[in-house]
Amino acid sequence: MAVYVEKKHWWLRNKKIVDKYMKEAKNLIASQDPDDVESALNLLESALSVSPRYELALELKARSLLYLRRFKDVADMLQDYIPSLKFSGEDSGIGSSESSRESVSLLNELPSHDGDSSFKCFSVSDLKKKVMAGLSKNCNEQGQWRYLVLGQACCHLGLMEDAMVLLQTGKRLATAASRRQSISLSDDSFILFSSSADGGSSPPSSSARSLSESESVSHLLSHIKLLLRRRAAALAALDAGLYTESIRHFSKILDSRRFAPQGFLAECFMHRSSAYRSAGRIAESVADCNKTLALDPSCLRALETRAALLESVRCFPDSLHDLEHLKLLYNSILRDRKLPGPVWKRHNVRYREIPGKLCVLTSRIQQLKERIANGEIGNVDYYALMGIRRDCSRSELDRAYLLLNLKHKPERSMSFIDRFELTEDEEELDSVKDRARMSTLLLYRLIQKGYSVVTSDLAAAAEKQRRAATETPIRAGAVAANSNSNNMNVVKGVFCRDLTVVGSLIARTGFNQPVPVKYEALSC
Repeated sequence: MAVYVEKKHWWLRNKKIVDKYMKEAKNLIASQDPDDVESALNLLESALSVSPRYELALELKARSLLYLRRFKDVADMLQDYIPSLKFSGEDSGIGSSESSRESVSLLNELPSHDGDSSFKCFSVSDLKKKVMAGLSKNCNEQGQWRYLVLGQACCHLGLMEDAMVLLQTGKRLATAASRRQSISLSDDSFILFSSSADGGSSPPSSSARSLSESESVSHLLSHIKLLLRRRAAALAALDAGLYTESIRHFSKILDSRRFAPQGFLAECFMHRSSAYRSAGRIAESVADCNKTLALDPSCLRALETRAALLESVRCFPDSLHDLEHLKLLYNSILRDRKLPGPVWKRHNVRYREIPGKLCVLTSRIQQLKERIANGEIGNVDYYALMGIRRDCSRSELDRAYLLLNLKHKPERSMSFIDRFELTEDEEELDSVKDRARMSTLLLYRLIQKGYSVVTSDLAAAAEKQRRAATETPIRAGAVAANSNSNNMNVVKGVFCRDLTVVGSLIARTGFNQPVPVKYEALSC
């Protein structure tokens, strides 16, 4: 009996400690000051160390991280709820991380794809079915706030399909819960805060705040659908070979001043680079690869594409530099036995493909080194780089150079960073700007050198043509003098006062032929 009383007092003491932490954290969060929210996070961590399954503490922690724009921490905290995580876990070839006791995976009923090694197309409708199938079992056990908070974090991280599925699911569940709790069934607003574990009372937030948050979620959903529709149209045009149409659709996303997440922008820049490459616009394609690598330095596809583009215009040193960087990334992946970045990040390559790609990459690097050693360095194809014909005119060259110069100026081409909302802090944002500035400056110098080289080639061709044009009249004059002397010999014996007859004879026969006349037949 004494042991039971001791355990009871120990549990009550922990409950009082947790309630104290929660009360102080709520007061700090209510001030909405970033420093106070940081302090509240420390208190919530202390409360969760005592009671790891406390639902209200988990909700406040997730919302505080979202308020501080720490989207990666939110995704790491609730990564078991990301619908596409199972696909990425299978493709990476590495087992998924262990689930925490306070979270249950929603996709535990997904069929395994071990028999089919091909990558399946991403389907939003399938994700909805799988999420709802998991909700049918865990709806009463888990809080609805997870889908709304994680959906907003996924949107800012560029996981647009996951964000749309999670936000729609959270909105549907919250609407159903509000209708069950409401007296009037005509109210279509939904509650974004779940009921707390003790007493069923809501967290300290007014109904006006819930309504405003519901409106923000609705606006966010509509914007996500707009971005996905534009990207789908651009990809369809790219697959159909309509490269100009695909570039136009991607430019609507990238040149817009509305909110677009960093990961989604890097993906769109990479797709537009492919469209530019297929259309034969090498400089624009390299520029989009530069922007992709500025936003995501570990993008394997961007490095591989830029190296291939530079090799196609015979810019071998820069291509070799990118291939060496790509080889370092492949070696780090094999060393760490995982793809770069967090577990929820998407990649266009699977882990099992890395060894084969590394072997092919090593042979390419060796071939490039041999070509550089043979002296194939200065033969850069600036015509292909600038997108002009080899027999172009000076006006065509000036027009192409003017467009490229205005578009790829370092101070102008870096303005895309200021237009978009990035997820990094100030230090990482500075590194993004530095990477963009360096890559843009290299491309700009390459364009300047190409213009000078092509201009000198056109000047040499014009000088050669001018010399040929000056030599042509001299030869024509010599030929004309010879023909005149022949004509004088032809009409030398023809003299008569009847010039009409002589003129008609000459007109009929021509000057290059002798005049078949008899002197006796002419009357003088």
